[in-house]
Amino acid sequence: MAEMKELFSAYRNSELPTDGGYIISTFFDESSTYTKYEVTSYNNVKDIFPGEDGLTFQADGQKVFVLVEPANYSKKHVEPTYRSHMEHIPYRFKELTIHTTRRQDKIMIGREPVMTYGSFTILKSQGANFSYVFYNAEDLIETIRKFFAKSLWQDARVPKRDAEDASKVIQATFEQIVIQPPEST
Repeated sequence: MAEMKELFSAYRNSELPTDGGYIISTFFDESSTYTKYEVTSYNNVKDIFPGEDGLTFQADGQKVFVLVEPANYSKKHVEPTYRSHMEHIPYRFKELTIHTTRRQDKIMIGREPVMTYGSFTILKSQGANFSYVFYNAEDLIETIRKFFAKSLWQDARVPKRDAEDASKVIQATFEQIVIQPPEST
């Protein structure tokens, strides 16, 4: 199984891959099951340094966002790109694959990655939020799918069967941002 580590610990221990890696950050609403996932692939690293808000990567990156919206969410009519900062993802409804669970929760998955040029910042994890770095390996795509199936079910409290189904859609989108490992010589 592809290796993963808590992002900020990996940085402190000089264990971040500089030839490319994958970061999954989560943002949980404290009063509901509203959850935002940010999946970042990065490469061409020039520098990584800490700042007030988190870790800044001077690197090229691509991001895919996943949103779990509970059935009782009061602003479900508002396009995700126009929602408040912590509830925002840079997609309109027509740019998302939307999986509706048996409970009528919605799992929204960006169909296309968002490019970041030059630099991006991964925010410090607070409360129940977390950020993991995943290392490139042969089974990376399956590792990411399993991670999402488990996290959607256990962390975002999506029914298990729906979490499994949504993880397959996330896997297909994730495959678009995978950096091919350098060939061995």
